[in-house]
Amino acid sequence: LVRMLLDQFLDFMILVLIVAAGISFWLGEREDALAISAILFLNALIGTFQEYRAEKAVAALRRLARPSCKGVRGGEVKSLRARELVPGDVVVLEAGDVVPADIRLLEGAGLQVDEAPLTGESVAVAKDPAASVPEDAPLAERRNLVYRGTSVTIGRAKGVVVTTGMATEMGHIAALLGRTQAERTPLQKRLARFSGRLAAGVIGICALVFVFGWWRGEPLLLMFMTSVSLAVAAVPEALPVVVTIALALGARAMVRCHALIRRLPAVETLGSVTYICTDKTGTLTENRMRADAVWIGNWHKGFPREAELFGRAGALNNDVKKGCKEGDPTEVALCRLALEAGLERAELESTLPRIRELPFDTRRKRMATAHQTPDGDCLIFVKGAPESVLPLCRGRWEDDKIISLQPERIEQAIEAKATEGYRLLAFAFRRVKEAPPQDEDLEEELVFLGLVALRDPLRPEVSEAIDQCRSAGIKVVMITGDHPATALAYARQLGFTASEQSLIDGPALTALDDEDFRSGVGNLRVYARVDPAQKLRIVEALQARGEFVAMTGDGVNDAPALKKADIGVAMGQIGTEVAREAADMVLLDDNFATIVAAVHEGRRIFDNIRKFIKYTLTSNSGEIWTLLLAPLVGLPLPLLPLQILWVNLVTDGLPGLALTFEPQEKGVMARPPRRTDESIFAHGLGYHMIWVGLLIGLVCLLALYWAYSEDVGAWRSLVFTLLVFCQLAHALVIRSERESLWRQGLFSNLPLLGAVAVGILLQLAVVYLPFLNDIFKTRPLPAGLLGICFVLPLVIVAAVETEKWLVRRNLIYQPSAPQEKRSIRPLILAIGRWGVFLTACFYSASVK
Repeated sequence: LVRMLLDQFLDFMILVLIVAAGISFWLGEREDALAISAILFLNALIGTFQEYRAEKAVAALRRLARPSCKGVRGGEVKSLRARELVPGDVVVLEAGDVVPADIRLLEGAGLQVDEAPLTGESVAVAKDPAASVPEDAPLAERRNLVYRGTSVTIGRAKGVVVTTGMATEMGHIAALLGRTQAERTPLQKRLARFSGRLAAGVIGICALVFVFGWWRGEPLLLMFMTSVSLAVAAVPEALPVVVTIALALGARAMVRCHALIRRLPAVETLGSVTYICTDKTGTLTENRMRADAVWIGNWHKGFPREAELFGRAGALNNDVKKGCKEGDPTEVALCRLALEAGLERAELESTLPRIRELPFDTRRKRMATAHQTPDGDCLIFVKGAPESVLPLCRGRWEDDKIISLQPERIEQAIEAKATEGYRLLAFAFRRVKEAPPQDEDLEEELVFLGLVALRDPLRPEVSEAIDQCRSAGIKVVMITGDHPATALAYARQLGFTASEQSLIDGPALTALDDEDFRSGVGNLRVYARVDPAQKLRIVEALQARGEFVAMTGDGVNDAPALKKADIGVAMGQIGTEVAREAADMVLLDDNFATIVAAVHEGRRIFDNIRKFIKYTLTSNSGEIWTLLLAPLVGLPLPLLPLQILWVNLVTDGLPGLALTFEPQEKGVMARPPRRTDESIFAHGLGYHMIWVGLLIGLVCLLALYWAYSEDVGAWRSLVFTLLVFCQLAHALVIRSERESLWRQGLFSNLPLLGAVAVGILLQLAVVYLPFLNDIFKTRPLPAGLLGICFVLPLVIVAAVETEKWLVRRNLIYQPSAPQEKRSIRPLILAIGRWGVFLTACFYSASVK
């Protein structure tokens, strides 16, 4: 906190002002010097508070996004934070997990680990708990150890933690790298560059203010202090910090919508999404599979008595835990179907223990398990996608004997159920004297057992979410491993496609070359029988067309597509740790509607950042116009240095921050996605900043001209108060770019209303409290002049409301076509010409 506070005083202009205050103190202007120092300290406190809050908000997000793992505590496997592990803990690893520590393996089944982050080796390394490894073996050859930061690609294992944190192999590398600065978001970088350019422009303008004031006869020291104070007030140093606060608080608000933002840039870019490529199972559906029917020559409601071997396959080729309660939803449904037929998994495992297994992977699309029979033989069960299992079969099991396979009949059964929206799984078996020596040999010379038809009901809220996407200009694409007929049936239920021409399956996608795929990808809405590796190709094809893509995924092989996508979205419940590490956003409920809610929230946050920028820069513009034009038209200096700093303190801090709490505007999801190359100053923000700032300056100059020419003694207090009130009125009226203040309601943003009220009270205190009169060189305003200060800001309100009326009727600020590059130069030249004309008018009037 002390370092943060001291950093607030390291800005060059602040240092110049401190030196100037010191000179004033030495020359005898002690009250001014002390008051300026006090305001600079208050500004520093506010800046420190903002920066501290931003750091705390980002730190809270980091805590939410910390990796987790499965560890054994109290004899049970529990989900633990990776940072909670200590040497000696037992950890369970499965395909898709990121290894949370350096671990010595105790047992494993088909375990392969991607060690590329540590060794650079691109091929997954097979691990063996029983391997004997010399103590001096190179890291890449230690087959009985897995290391923190690597990821499990295939298989599962159990091991004991050897080292954690900075003591791990990955920790040693991290220690060599040292500490690095946190990366700023693209928006923060753009605003920082803009602030730098603005600072250069403001210094030039302040130099003009200094020259014009000195030319008019103002004291040299006074004009120097005024110029520096104006520069300090006009440069929005807090912009990047406030953007961090808005993004971080918005990201924390998204957690309440069940969306965890892992990278802050995702918040600002959500509003640009044009395509959402989503998985079906668990995202569009409830992930609550129900096995409705079994095919063994004909469709049956459950496993019939003559299909006991088939029922055993469903129960044993399965990794469910705690009976039939925990595990993959498909496997839970199969286990329950076997239970309904009187086949208890625990009893079957006691007589047919598993001795070998070949875990499921997305390339093979199947899983094999080998079981020891009481007579010493080996019984092998295989489960997987029908097109993956059928080619491996040499016959079909029926009435306890092997008959001809009849693949055409099986295909007809598959097609009939797939068109009804069912997912089909095929089962096969093989009986041998002993288990084959190689795992790959488990899946040879199989006998087909039958099919199971499963259904996963759609989530009730998904249809409405897809309708919102349609109105928001976002296209939804479904990517699934299901049969094409099943995929099309679900898509038609959801209402976002009804044409077979909008569907493509994995083999057809493989056959297309990249150019043909890119030309047709815009017409495709459903991808069936697609493997995760093809997701990357879909993302690249859409991005080549200029689309902004959000892609969902849950597996290890989804990680490249999630990283490549503009917004990678991982599943929080069924997703692997590898997928979550690669993603920008994690769905804590695995629900498609949550993605849409996150886009909704992202648009609101970006809108509020724009409102803060619009308010701050317009306020600063008003101050600059007031101080720049006054000497040109022969009027005295409107504000003293201390008053300039006070205006900045009262109007910039609380009201600007309160704008980030603005509720969403109506119709936020009824407008097209924001273009990725769109400037933060698009849709009239740059124009507004200049012309409303000029209007504020003209209102203040008119009041100054009248009060000074009428010899009103409190003319400077009048301009001082009027400038503050104009800026506070502007904060109230820019809460929407289209909707009027009266339709929004004054009380719909209570923090902003409170900030405006506090600003008014503080300004009145400066004007009416005697001891503050001496410090700020103010005089109490008579009731008539105070009334002017409350009435004239209504000109700003009326002008901005007129602007919004014109925007609602699409008469101004029309969005440009994507290929157009509109320049703000014509506007600046036009305003410059008007400024010269008005200055000449004022000057001639003052001379007369």
